[in-house]
Formats: sequence, C-alpha cells, structure tokens
Amino acid sequence: MTAPVLVVDDDPIVREALTQTLELEEFPVISAGSFVEAKDHITASFAGVILSDMRMPGRDGFHLLQFTRDTDAELPVILLTGEGDIPMAVRAMTQGAFGFLEKPCAPAELIAVIERAQKARAMALENRRLKAQLETGDAAARIIYGTSPQAEALRHRARSVARINAEVLISGPPGAGISKVAEVIHLCGAHPEGPFAKHTAAGMDPIAFAALVEDTQGGSLFLDEVQSMPMQTQFALLTLLETGEHPRLIFGSAAPLDDAVQSGALHADLYYRLEALQVRIPALSERPEDIPVLFRHYVAQAAEQAGIAAPEITPEVISSLMAQDWPGNARALMSAAMRFTLGLPGEETQTAGLGLADQMAQVERSLLAEALRKHQGRAAAAAEALKLPRKTMYDKLAKYGLKPESFR
Repeated sequence: MTAPVLVVDDDPIVREALTQTLELEEFPVISAGSFVEAKDHITASFAGVILSDMRMPGRDGFHLLQFTRDTDAELPVILLTGEGDIPMAVRAMTQGAFGFLEKPCAPAELIAVIERAQKARAMALENRRLKAQLETGDAAARIIYGTSPQAEALRHRARSVARINAEVLISGPPGAGISKVAEVIHLCGAHPEGPFAKHTAAGMDPIAFAALVEDTQGGSLFLDEVQSMPMQTQFALLTLLETGEHPRLIFGSAAPLDDAVQSGALHADLYYRLEALQVRIPALSERPEDIPVLFRHYVAQAAEQAGIAAPEITPEVISSLMAQDWPGNARALMSAAMRFTLGLPGEETQTAGLGLADQMAQVERSLLAEALRKHQGRAAAAAEALKLPRKTMYDKLAKYGLKPESFR
C-alpha cells in the first residue's frame, strides 16, 4: 500500500485541491488545517511524508518543520511557499526541509517531489528496521532476507531446529544459500561462540573428516554435498553419530537424497538419520515478492564493497527482475546486483524501455510458467492455484505460447 501524505494548509480550498490531486494519483491523504491538528500524526513511525504551507496563523511551517526534525530527522517535510516567500523557503531548506514548491504548483511537479520524498522515507525506515534486527542479535533476521511468508517460515524453522541438539539436513535448489542457513543454525544454537567450519563432503577421506571433527569440537561442522561423500567416510560418520561425542553436524544437499540412496551413492542408514530433521529453502520462484528485497540488499552490499554510491533501482528494473525465473536463485540475483551496481550490462535492465503493459505481461507469463512447473504441467491444477477459470487459463497459455506438456 502507498504511504500517506499529511497535507497541512489553513486554506480549505487549497487543502482540498491538493488532496484531490494526490488522491487521483492514489496517494492516501491525511488532511489538517493547522499544526495543532497535524502534530499527533507526526511521529517516528509515520510511514509517509508531510506537505505543509509555510504561512499559517499561529504555528507556521517553520514551527512544523522544527517539530518534525525533533521528532524524526528522517521524516521528509515539503513546504509550499507564496510568490514572495522564496528566501524564506531557502532558509527552511538549510534547516532540513526536503523541498519546497511555489504556489500554485503544477500537479506533475507536485507528484514528482512527493514520490522522491516517499522513496527517501521508505529507504530510511527499511534501514532502521535492518539496524534494529542487527541490534537484536537474531542471526536468522540478520542473514535470511525476505518479507514473504516463506522467508518468515524459513527463519522460524532455522531458529527451531537450532535449539534441537541433533544433526540437521538443509536442502534447497542450487544457489539458494544452503551454507548461509547452516551458519544461521550454528549462530542460533547453544554454542554460537564455538568454531564454525564449512566444507564440501565430495572426495573427503576419513582422515580429513576426523581432523575436521577434532577442530570443530564445541562448535558446528557443515558438510555440503553430503550425497557425494565417499562411502568409507560415510561409515566413519555413522560410527561417530553413534558415539554422540562430536560437534554439531549440519549437512547440505541441492540434490534429491532418495535418488542417491537408490543409486548406492548414499548409505540408507545415513539417509534415514538425516531425514529426521530437515530445513528446506524455497526457490526464489516460490517467493517472488522477496526478489526486490534481496536485490536492494545485494546492491547496497555491492556498493559498500566497491566504495561507490548505490545506483537508483527504478520500477522498470524491479519489473524486469520479477519477470525472470531465476533458476540460479539467490546466487544468480547477487551476481545480477553486482553487475547492476558496477554499471555492467545484464538482463536485469533489459525491460527499461518497455511500457507498463509489456512489463506486466512479462510478469504474468512468469507466474503462469511457474504454476505449470509447480504442478508438473497440469493446466487445470495450475489454473486452480492461480484462481483462474480454466478457459481464461488456456487463453493466456495460448497468448504467451506456453505448452503444458513442456512442464511435465
């Protein structure tokens, strides 16, 4: 939902005109005729911005600006000035006003300033939220990003599993961040201060395995690609598990372990031990609403590492990201963010010249394809999941050239 605009003006005609202009652009408006009426809305938790006249009886725009700065210095205040108030407005800017507009102002100019202020406010609140997460010491909140129900469920599952003193299997598609979740489980566990080591299990001989176990006593040992662990080492691992005297063991796999058991690559006893306590990381395609959150985080991270200012992430860039399937998951999105930050060409900007209708079509096609993939090409089941009538579903599949049989 769009954040609100607090409009403060003692002239009811001007106030109504501003309200109508903003509501036509789908901004929620809170209207006030004076500072006294407005001040209860001016809080550190207010998600929107303030648009105020400068000259008002009693407490004027300067007083409102100072009150807002004292309440929350990151809450944008845009001031409306009369023809002779420009020097006054410039002085207000030096005191922290986000901007000023001369009355009467064109609707396009007003909306442009409001949108910039809204973006600045949203970024300030997001940074504040992330800082609060860091200060709580909650590793799940610090490391596992996303606002979707799936991301929240993953954080909850990681915290819950961390409290159980048993071996854990983390599964997920390639690039999903299995090792990151392993780190979260270690940090949320009983001994976060202990050592944490991560290694691939592929090609690991029993001697190397025993050395790692020794080095990580009192902490956690994460072994990725457990299905590729040599059978001799699997026997050593099973023996160790029977003793109970070992560091916390966390395993990872992006491959189906039941297939590895069937092929003889993974010992069945080990499989059944690992099957008991699992954490599954959902693919990005299952939680597309997390794509913008993750991308913004990765861009900020890349900009900090490169020592440069983070580039603006436009709605066109976001729509292009949302239109893609991201089979490489978080790792691929991180690479895209790095290219974007450094100004290198990439798919994430390929729709920058497209209109809204074309961008929405790309997103719709992506959602249809994902529903077919999730339901193994069963169009009726996909239509039900998307809450679409079957005829509408088939019409859309024909429109985008999607064939259900290609997803079976």
